[in-house]
Amino acid sequence: MTGRIRNPWVVVAAYNEAPVVGSVVSGIRRAGYAVVVVDDGSGDRTGDVASLAGAVVVRHPINLGQGAALQTGIDYALEQRADALVTFDADGQHSPAAIPALLAAIEQPGIDFALGSRFLTGATANLPMSRRLLLSAALWFTRANTGLPVTDTHNGLRAMTARGARAISLRQNRMAHASEILHQIAQSRLRFVEVPVNIEYSAYSLGKGQRITDALTILIDLFARRLYR
Repeated sequence: MTGRIRNPWVVVAAYNEAPVVGSVVSGIRRAGYAVVVVDDGSGDRTGDVASLAGAVVVRHPINLGQGAALQTGIDYALEQRADALVTFDADGQHSPAAIPALLAAIEQPGIDFALGSRFLTGATANLPMSRRLLLSAALWFTRANTGLPVTDTHNGLRAMTARGARAISLRQNRMAHASEILHQIAQSRLRFVEVPVNIEYSAYSLGKGQRITDALTILIDLFARRLYR
């Protein structure tokens, strides 16, 4: 490690990802990072495969959702005295090559969050049009409710300092936790930057994604919580 970061951890939330989680963990480990995989009540060998590939595995006995799994991983990494954390998807669409740029961004004085974006110059994402339209709607909603001028609201590739991580307390699951993180960043008044990242979609990762009906349910739930906070 260079700069101020000495003990970064990568946090991976995983649910029934046995076909791919081994290669995801192996890639992170080859890049030189400690990784904790939270096996979120999987019905397959996700946890065993991740452990064999070199991850620390924390298991949820039942499926609690991606937000809860990320929070468990964040808490574990902080217990290991991590001074920086990177959240990373388990489905193979993220590359460990993006991690150094995210960590370099939060080494800048006063920056506590680096948010990966598929839509900045230098980033690539072979997004289907239906997914792009869905993300545009989510972007409008999140900007309206947080005031943050972000370009990508539902990208699971992000980095945070330990101080930033302690400002996050996730309760939402599925896609909604990504909006919740941004809302909590806005409330914390800690500074963030966006970093261009490349996303490699495959038939497998797209198959694990959100359906339109799921997204509409999430948006309604977020709006209701906004009204009754």
